[in-house]
Amino acid sequence: MANATILVADDDSAIRTVLNQALARAGYEVRSTGQASALWRWIAAGEGDLVITDVVMPDENAFDVLPRIKKLRPDLPIIVMSAQNTFMTAIKASERGAYEYLPKPFDLKELMAIVARALSRPKSVAEAEEAPQEDIPLVGRSPAMQEIYRALARLMQTDLTVMITGESGTGKELVARALHDYGKRRRGPFVAVNMAAIPRDLIESELFGHEKGAFTGALQRASGRFEQAEGGTLFLDEIGDMPMEAQTRLLRVLQQGEYTTVGGRTPIRTNVRIVAATNKDLRISIQQGLFREDLFFRLNVVPLRLPPLRERAEDIADLTRHFFTMVEKEGLPRKQIDAAALERMKRYRWPGNVRELENLVRRLAALYPQETITEPLIEAELAEPGVSAGALAQSDGPARDEPLGASVERHLTTYFGQFKGELPPPGLYHRILRDIEEPLIGAALAATRGNQIKAAELLGLNRNTLRKKIRDLDIQVIRSAR
Repeated sequence: MANATILVADDDSAIRTVLNQALARAGYEVRSTGQASALWRWIAAGEGDLVITDVVMPDENAFDVLPRIKKLRPDLPIIVMSAQNTFMTAIKASERGAYEYLPKPFDLKELMAIVARALSRPKSVAEAEEAPQEDIPLVGRSPAMQEIYRALARLMQTDLTVMITGESGTGKELVARALHDYGKRRRGPFVAVNMAAIPRDLIESELFGHEKGAFTGALQRASGRFEQAEGGTLFLDEIGDMPMEAQTRLLRVLQQGEYTTVGGRTPIRTNVRIVAATNKDLRISIQQGLFREDLFFRLNVVPLRLPPLRERAEDIADLTRHFFTMVEKEGLPRKQIDAAALERMKRYRWPGNVRELENLVRRLAALYPQETITEPLIEAELAEPGVSAGALAQSDGPARDEPLGASVERHLTTYFGQFKGELPPPGLYHRILRDIEEPLIGAALAATRGNQIKAAELLGLNRNTLRKKIRDLDIQVIRSAR
């Protein structure tokens, strides 16, 4: 828009100067202020064709001003900038009608491109619904996570099909839940189904339901996940494990918006948003004839890649503090972590990603009496398989020939001792079992080079039991030659 007037509000004079110069060079008229009250007076007087504003201002938070602006001038585009680079900042900007959200420090070329797009957009008065106020579902301020937040903010008020890719433990279901909980389908159900956890011959019945007598054992009609998710979101996790027959049925749903139950003949219309996820490269599965290419393109409308934790190491401190707060609310002792320990954690590759970090925090809170977690404790926990977890719970550590049972008993005695005669929070058995089981199975798989038969023998488990635990715990199995 030629000769457009842009209103800039930021309490940082350096940022105002940079924006004034850049916008003026591009041919715009600029008015700038460091006060939210001045910005509101200009807007109320009908001035400005676009607003660029920081969130935190000396006299008022921009998020409190935005609803008044949108009510008075619903077509005025607003670009929100903030150094508080969290998921909720992006969501609040979207909820309050911002055209775009940019984390600080921002890229000036990107900002100028957004300004040009905003000024040329068609007018619209659509308003977002009020979203629930909850704890932050996603944590991290790294550039990689900022891109995720901005993408999610754009997708919240759409029904576009989303394909989430990422390694195991990166938080794919958390992202799917955020899309639902903060989107326009939030009042509907969120139904999650893991393709890898369902026997292949039951997947069609699980998804689409079945009629009485459809197969042996079908004694009555049963609803499927599509019916259960009606009006809401259906999250199809590990979509790459879906058998071909079920893929064909799912393709029909995406193409025609209807399905039939197993054994049924009458098409059923469906109103469900599909969010799929996988830790596989589906393009390779397509080449191998294991996944339909046409289904891939139907699901991959909006691809969203979650970075592994090693690509966002700067988020480890925030994530660790978040998990310590979370487990404290669950009744575990309060802990803090020193800077050297965090630096050691940043150097680790985290093959289990955020889930591995959460499990580590749970162990640290449950098993160690120290209030401050130090680097030696982290070093022991992140040691190669074979080094006992909790080896440094006491300063002198276990003897090399100490039996494993005696070592565990000694560390649990130390754990109970920190409560000074009081009982620890309830649920200790399952809490300890959960924290030990996953690294134990992972160590067995590593020792057998991913051979599940040998790992089951090593652990003394039935092979099918081990496979179920691998699925339930979402343990990544990597096979390698000796």
